[in-house]
Amino acid sequence: MEQPKITVYGAPWCPDCRQSKQFLGEQRVRFNWVDIDEDEEGRKRVQELNDGKQIIPTIIFEDGSILAEPSNAELAAKLGISPKAKREFYDLIIVGSGPAGLTTALYAAREGIETLVIEKGGIGGQAGVTERIDNYPGFVDGIGGSELADQMRAHAERFGVEILPAQTVTGIQADGDHKMITTESGDEYCSSAILLAPGTRYRMLNVPGENDLIGAGIHFCATCDGPFYKDKEVIVVGGGNSGIEEGLFLTKFVSKVTVLEFTDKLAASQILREKAENHPKMEIRLNSAVQEFKGSGHLESVLVLDRTTDKVEELFPSGAFIFIGLDPNTGFVKETVETDKYGFITTSGTMETSLEGVFAAGDARGGSTKQVASAVGEGATAALMIRNYLEKQQGNRGYKGD
Repeated sequence: MEQPKITVYGAPWCPDCRQSKQFLGEQRVRFNWVDIDEDEEGRKRVQELNDGKQIIPTIIFEDGSILAEPSNAELAAKLGISPKAKREFYDLIIVGSGPAGLTTALYAAREGIETLVIEKGGIGGQAGVTERIDNYPGFVDGIGGSELADQMRAHAERFGVEILPAQTVTGIQADGDHKMITTESGDEYCSSAILLAPGTRYRMLNVPGENDLIGAGIHFCATCDGPFYKDKEVIVVGGGNSGIEEGLFLTKFVSKVTVLEFTDKLAASQILREKAENHPKMEIRLNSAVQEFKGSGHLESVLVLDRTTDKVEELFPSGAFIFIGLDPNTGFVKETVETDKYGFITTSGTMETSLEGVFAAGDARGGSTKQVASAVGEGATAALMIRNYLEKQQGNRGYKGD
C-alpha cells in the first residue's frame, strides 16, 4: 500500500489536532500521525518549523508546504476543495453524498435536472468509510466502501452533477416555489426542489469521560483510526453488525480486540458472529456495560460493569471504538420539517417531507433500513418523485422521462 504523503504532528490532548484529523479522515485523505508527546524527534521538528514555537497541529504536505493550526477552510483550500458552488441556482439541491444522495443525483442529472450535492464530510457518507461491504448485489467478493463511493461519485459526475464538499448546511427555507439553502460559510443557494439525505452519525454512550476523550483514545471509525493502534489492545463497544465488522477490521492492526456487548447475545448476523467467536485476536464479553472512560489527555482505562454479577472491572485498552447505533444528522432542519421522536425525517408516500418540494431519503429518513442497497433504492425513488414534482411546478419544461 502506498504510504501517505501528508504528515500531521500533534498530540492526543490537542482539540485542534483532533479537528484536523477528523477533517482529513472525513475527506478520506490518508496521513501519517506523529504524537510529539511520544516522539522527541517529532517535537523538535515542530519547533524547527515554527521558529522555536511548539505549535500543533503542524501539517506537512507532499510539496513541502506547511500549515500550522489550520482551520478546516484552510485545509480544504490546500487540498483543492472549492469553497463555493459554480452557480447560485439549481433545479435540485441534495444535502448529503451517501448512496441515497448520489443515486438521486445520478437519476436526476440523467434527465437534465441541474443538480448540486452539498456534503460536509467525505463523499460516500458512512458507506465511504466502511472497510468492506459484502451485501451489495453484484459484488460477489464484496467491495471496499471507499471504492464503491468513488464509483458512485464518478457515475454521478459523468452526467454533470456538481458536488460541493466540506460545506455544512445550516438551514433551509422555502419561499413559494423557491427553496433556499444556507451554508456555514454564509453562502446561499436557491433551487426548485431539495432532497435531504444527511445520513446519520454514530451514537454516543454518554458516560463520564467520553466527551473529553473523543479523538484521544475514543473513536467511531475503525477505518480512520485503527492503524494508529498497531500491535496494541483495543475495545469495541457494541455487538451488532457494525461493531463486529469494525472489530474484525481492527484485527488487521491490533494485537487484541475485546468486544463489549450490553445484552446477553451478539446482535450481529450469524456469519459475523461465527467469525468473531472463532477469531484468535477477538474476545467477546456479554452483559457488559461501560460505566466510565478515564484518562488525562488520552484514554487510560475503562470501567466496565458485569451486569450478571454487578462487579466493576477496570480495563486498560489503548483505544476504544464505539458502535452502538445511529442518530440522524437532522438538527439543521428540525424547525423546518417534521421529524419523529428520534429526530428522523418523516415523509409521505412520495418521499416528500412536511415542506412542499423538500424530499428525504436514506438513513436519516424515518423508516429507512440503514442498508446501502435500500438507500440506493430510496435515492432512485426520490429522483422520480422529484421529477414529477418539477414537472407539475415548472410546466414540464425540459424534464423528459425515459
